[in-house]
Amino acid sequence: MDKKIRFGLIGIGAQGGSYAGFLTGRAGIPGMAAPECPPHCALGALCDIDPEKEKMCREKYPEIPFYRDWKEMVDSDDVDAVITTVPHYLHHEIAIYCLEHGRNVLVEKPAGVRAKDVLAMNACAAAHPDVAFGIMFNQRTNKLYQKVKEIVASGEMGQIRRSQWIINSWWRPDSYYQQSEWRATWGGEGGGVLVNQAPHQLDLWQWICGVPVKVYSKNLNGCHRDIAVENDVTMMVEFANGAVGTFITCTHDANGTDRLEIDLDGGKIVVDNSSVAAVYRYVKDGKYVSEDELNATMDMMQVARLTSSNSGGGLCETETIENTDGWGRQHTTVMENFALHCLTGSPLLAPGSDGINGVNLANSSQLSAWTGREVPNPCDPEEYARELDKRIAEEGKFPVRG
Repeated sequence: MDKKIRFGLIGIGAQGGSYAGFLTGRAGIPGMAAPECPPHCALGALCDIDPEKEKMCREKYPEIPFYRDWKEMVDSDDVDAVITTVPHYLHHEIAIYCLEHGRNVLVEKPAGVRAKDVLAMNACAAAHPDVAFGIMFNQRTNKLYQKVKEIVASGEMGQIRRSQWIINSWWRPDSYYQQSEWRATWGGEGGGVLVNQAPHQLDLWQWICGVPVKVYSKNLNGCHRDIAVENDVTMMVEFANGAVGTFITCTHDANGTDRLEIDLDGGKIVVDNSSVAAVYRYVKDGKYVSEDELNATMDMMQVARLTSSNSGGGLCETETIENTDGWGRQHTTVMENFALHCLTGSPLLAPGSDGINGVNLANSSQLSAWTGREVPNPCDPEEYARELDKRIAEEGKFPVRG
């Protein structure tokens, strides 16, 4: 099959510029080798309202059509699909226009800022099932996380008892936030680490462990940074089966941690740096057992012998899983998966409708932090929108949208 899906990029900033490089086989970021262009993908058109971006695009990609008006590009014959590399508030607006006009759309993360906007986008997608609708959850391509999800979903290790993710490896100095006026503002971006850096982990956590039903969160705004929005989050959640979890993230730790732990009836899964996972399965008398069985059958002398080396002794059997994906290849894998879905109807790795889960959890976290109370997840979308609008109005930088 030689046919390619021609992608139109709306917004040629850092992300859009990288994608243009990916889709043409050129480096997306200086000093980094570009991944191979996905075989069923091509760059169809570019769009931006910034004259400097237009100048750059016309010089770097003279063979690629350039548009100043994104609707003109969507309606043109130059593209088969669109990627929304624009500020977060615009994702749902562009996606809805694409869906209503029969143009396949791959939405950047997060799906939006307000859950009510994402719900409207999902409803529009449901009303147009013939149009492809995906989201750039590129971390779902990580073979390691796919394997972890498979193990948890199989039930072989029982139910999840608790989970915790520390993801502080998002160090961003003030110079990062000063790149664009809209960054790290309530009106321009809709938040900080929860809507910019952490959406991938918010998605993966729920993709693997399930959707929490309650949230209590302590979020610090402008923590060690000259910004108005949250950049330090400590979230505690409860799942439907009674299990609890924590999610900790920030952007001011220059020596950050990326560690996911999932405690289950039959053992534990620990993922470090999204690259290596250790799967510990409880064993007794040569067979896999649950912690309940260990609890019911082991006396303290047995426990002492097993734990005297501080390594668990013969308590666990360990399996190691590694991932070697290179930078950029995860993004192009999502593009290729989306292109094949458009061409052949093959399943999407990240359906666009899945984007609501991360937005719901981010909204619930913010509302909990703003009001100082535990909230249900999903929280009341109208209450969240009102509270966000208050902060946008106080900030006074951007108009309230939606």
